[in-house]
Amino acid sequence: MATRLGQNHGIRYSEAFKIAVVREVEGQEMPYEQVRRKYGIRGSATVQKWVRKYGNGTRGERIRVETPEEINQTEQLKRRVRALERALADANIDLVLERAYTKLACERAGIQDVEGFKKKHRGAQLT
Repeated sequence: MATRLGQNHGIRYSEAFKIAVVREVEGQEMPYEQVRRKYGIRGSATVQKWVRKYGNGTRGERIRVETPEEINQTEQLKRRVRALERALADANIDLVLERAYTKLACERAGIQDVEGFKKKHRGAQLT
């Protein structure tokens, strides 16, 4: 019977074993490949997955180094996003109020078709 590519041949590791391997990797700063060969673990990325799952976050942590200009640019962009979100919220509130006012005005004027009224008078703006 032929085996399929990527099929794991039924090897299962206990949680305690996985945690012990992760502690060894993190404590002794050993390369993944060395630990994998030491314990006969077949999967090439298995130890890395265990470190991500059971590790304390010291291994494989990405640190981003930014210049002061990049930090300032990031802060400026965040401020701009907040300002745009406020402007969008204000525009949405204005739109809701305008729709409610138009509906109320049409009701008081006895106009039944509000959408037809808006289409008819869309081009005529008051100054």
